[in-house]
Amino acid sequence: MQEAIPNFLLQRAYLTPDRKALVFEERTWTFREMAEIVQEFTKRLASLSIKRHDRVAILMKNRPDMVFIIHALQQIGVDIVFLNFRLTASELQFQLEDSETKVLIYDEDFSKIAEQLQQLKADMNSFTPIQLRTLPLQEIEIRNEFLLDEVCSIMYTSGTTGKPKGVLQSFGNHWWSAVGSSLNLGLRENDAWLCAVPLFHISGMSILMRSIIYGMPVYLMEQFDEKKANQLLCSGQITIMSVVSAMLNRMLDDLDDEGYHSAVRCMLLGGGPAPRPLLEKCVDKGIPIFQTYGMTETSSQIATLSPEDCLKKLGSAGKPLFPAQIKVVDGNGELLEAGQIGEIQLKGPNITAGYLNRPDANASTFDQGWLKTGDLGYLDEEGFLYVVDRRSDLIISGGENIYPAEIEEVLMAHHAVVEAGVTGIDDPTWGQVPYAFVVLKKHAEEKNILQFCDERLARYKIPKRIIQVNTLPRNASNKLLRRELIYYVEGGRSQ
Repeated sequence: MQEAIPNFLLQRAYLTPDRKALVFEERTWTFREMAEIVQEFTKRLASLSIKRHDRVAILMKNRPDMVFIIHALQQIGVDIVFLNFRLTASELQFQLEDSETKVLIYDEDFSKIAEQLQQLKADMNSFTPIQLRTLPLQEIEIRNEFLLDEVCSIMYTSGTTGKPKGVLQSFGNHWWSAVGSSLNLGLRENDAWLCAVPLFHISGMSILMRSIIYGMPVYLMEQFDEKKANQLLCSGQITIMSVVSAMLNRMLDDLDDEGYHSAVRCMLLGGGPAPRPLLEKCVDKGIPIFQTYGMTETSSQIATLSPEDCLKKLGSAGKPLFPAQIKVVDGNGELLEAGQIGEIQLKGPNITAGYLNRPDANASTFDQGWLKTGDLGYLDEEGFLYVVDRRSDLIISGGENIYPAEIEEVLMAHHAVVEAGVTGIDDPTWGQVPYAFVVLKKHAEEKNILQFCDERLARYKIPKRIIQVNTLPRNASNKLLRRELIYYVEGGRSQ
């Protein structure tokens, strides 16, 4: 018999109907009010003849309608495909086709790209929230329970080959992620989480799930604004916020010599290893900064530095959350001793069961319940995790994962490019930005190659610079040594 849990939203609306659930700009909704809005959306969506485990994609901004529609789709039991609105039409098309999406729900802001996608995928229907509200109401039997192992959401993450993979996230994954986080950070009656990260990312989606499970309000920001975020953190209304280094840097610059309200008890810092000077600056200003480690495959954080260890283990991602396990192994899968750098492997009930339509990736990524992250790190003598690199070549820019192979593939399609290599260069605003190094077979202007990339890549993936070189660094097996590309910038090699 499959293990079940009460319907998240219905249970929360039943237990604490009058608690504050969502705050957006000047408007507030209780869990009762949210459930009523969601019920209407559910009945209108039911008229589309979508059924359990059909795929419905959402291309939306951080707005209340996105929250309501996510919950409505959960009531029906469809698999929600979260789309990153920063991607191009061709990038989104692949995800829609790979997931066999039947319905696309999009904000009016994205009407132009939605029209393109509708033309590219004719068997898909598409609606805005306004259009959904005009659909007829159809009675539907609302599910009283969710099965823990059934798929709830699908989020695409880039692979080292440049082909995105759909991560299957179950209701159980989201449940155990919320439980693990609460056992680490604790719960307080006045807790309120400021969500300024995208809901289409696991960082944002996990905050929504915690809100329903904990009975905690979410203060939702359509887009990150350091001034507005600082105002809220100084007001006493917020106790927890999720950030990446680029966001935190901007907030600290705006904050200047001021400090946050004493109600702020946790600044959860993810999105890759944080620079030590940034952590030290937070300590100096009395900001409770907790570095964390996680990914789409782990349904958000899987390791977080506990409050009592944040000073003595500065720079560490902490220990695993209570339901999870972490080990570091060498190339043969053998456990490494403390301080030795190897591959980080993870195990726990918040980890995905696998990737959509990727049997080869599933076979190579999972081993007896352990997720092979490909990330490099080490455990110290007390078992604290230190992440050295988020995969050997991964670029993390403003919290977004960028794989060099994807950019290189686009560059190699340019008629003048014969070889291409991409690496991340440190940037004070974004943490890292991609730089591209190309060997040309005939003359081409940098601006023309950048324009070529602009037509094929999301804006955050477009190289900051295109640098022409005579050769690219390679090893004896002719494998590109991306890490050595930085020497071209630093002057260590002749250009």
